[in-house]
Amino acid sequence: MTSTSVASVLPGQATVLACWAALAERSPGARMVAAPGATAAVFPAVSYLNNAVLTDLDALGAALPALTARYAEAGIASWAVWVPARSPAFDGFTDRCAAVAGLTRDITTLVMRADIAPDLESDLRVVRASYAAVERLALTEQPLPATELGEPDDIDELAVWALVEDGLAVASAYTYQRGDDCGVYTVGTIPAYRRRGFGRALAAHALADARTRGARTATLQSTPMGESLYRSLGFRAAGRYEEWVFPGVSGNSSHRQ
Repeated sequence: MTSTSVASVLPGQATVLACWAALAERSPGARMVAAPGATAAVFPAVSYLNNAVLTDLDALGAALPALTARYAEAGIASWAVWVPARSPAFDGFTDRCAAVAGLTRDITTLVMRADIAPDLESDLRVVRASYAAVERLALTEQPLPATELGEPDDIDELAVWALVEDGLAVASAYTYQRGDDCGVYTVGTIPAYRRRGFGRALAAHALADARTRGARTATLQSTPMGESLYRSLGFRAAGRYEEWVFPGVSGNSSHRQ
């Protein structure tokens, strides 16, 4: 099996890692660490960001002990390994790994890429927010008063968004721009407000803003629930991440749609 670099495995992979690195600078005790054939995000205070992207499948056996040690040192009990694959769909393809000792197979996310269209519309309901507010929305899945969205963070490449309806933030996402690529992350709508177009309006606004700041492509990781939304915005599948969790606890994904 041929080894490949992190930047060339799947579209947006380098953007994801750059985003984690930027967030790690502002999260207590967080850091990025390297293991053989993998790059890991270690976030003691933010459980769902404890993920490692495998960059060399041949090195998986060597990477796992090193990753286990790094997370154990930080007191982190559960984390995930993302195995990149070129398979461009959720179903109909065989996993790259049939089994990984000590880990349990969890979700699959579809890696999608788009050229950002120049005619995407902004939405007056969408406002900038703090990363902490978006994290709170993602974890509680409850509407948040607009007055509690906080001030935007001081990370130039990071833009955090919330869509406000009747004084309540009901959908949120954040983007991270690396060069001319914009990573789109944790797009989600509060369950009681779904199927009303809020998620699409929010994503379109974020992409339109990114284009004004020089981004020309966008990349993301989609769950099955979000795939049709992203396809409506011009995204197409370019591969997938097959996620494995330690120590066999599912649901460690950092994605919402």
